[in-house]
Amino acid sequence: MADRIVSLLPSATEILWFLGYGDRVVGVTFECDEPDGARSVPSVTDTIVPPGLTPGEIDAFVRAAMNDGRELYQLDADLLRSLDPDLLVSQDLCRVCAMPSGDVADAVRQLGCSAEVFSYDPMTLGEVMTEMGRLDRVVAGGRDTLGAEEPAALGGLRHRLAEVSDRVADRDQPTVLLLEWPDPPFTPGHWIPDQIVAAGGVPVLANAGGRSTATSWEAVADCQAEVLVIAPCGFDREAAQGHLAEVVARPEVAALPAVQTGRVHAIDADGLIVRPGPRLVDGVEALADLFHPQR
Repeated sequence: MADRIVSLLPSATEILWFLGYGDRVVGVTFECDEPDGARSVPSVTDTIVPPGLTPGEIDAFVRAAMNDGRELYQLDADLLRSLDPDLLVSQDLCRVCAMPSGDVADAVRQLGCSAEVFSYDPMTLGEVMTEMGRLDRVVAGGRDTLGAEEPAALGGLRHRLAEVSDRVADRDQPTVLLLEWPDPPFTPGHWIPDQIVAAGGVPVLANAGGRSTATSWEAVADCQAEVLVIAPCGFDREAAQGHLAEVVARPEVAALPAVQTGRVHAIDADGLIVRPGPRLVDGVEALADLFHPQR
């Protein structure tokens, strides 16, 4: 059983609270802002990315740092040692999102800690559910065994997904372009195409279960999407609205059916699609409302 947990991933922090383990979390990252209780827990990481950059400036900074071999995240080793965790939750999914679990494991060894490192790396919506259950088993029993009973909280998420599926089953499914980043444009991968399908849409320029990928504005113009969703990673809905205005003002997308009909939307990416945790179901519900407004 894990009694002292450090979460190095915002989605994992949300999951731990969702599963009822918030009182065991002794350390988080500077990005862990949900739920409210996480904000009072010591942060063991920081980032070298300066605040206040535009999407284009962030992209350029990150590319330059990675080309130079600089790590985007810094770990406060002294604080981590003092917290004396028995479980650290990290990831290998995206070096831009958080510290990789391999780097964390190396840091733990250098500190002489005996904490277990759990790597949370789902690539699909189904794997998000499976991996949340796996994390629950590790925290509750100190073991990762298949066939264990699923937490009731996960059953509630599956029920909500089934309700959305029933609601959109007989509706026409629009083609949907979701941009994870507006400058340069990135199209969705990982679990996001699954969310679009679950919400009753047909994803275009998407890479289900794979990496999000950079594309061109010409490809965006040619995709003929009937719905356009702007969901920039790391930005809330208010900021996304500004990015949406910039995107639809581009002459390349003027003839896109979504732009022509006004079916363009900005959403809170962090809250609804970027963090692979329980709020992805909120995202499916929100997307379903956009694709299929309630009669």
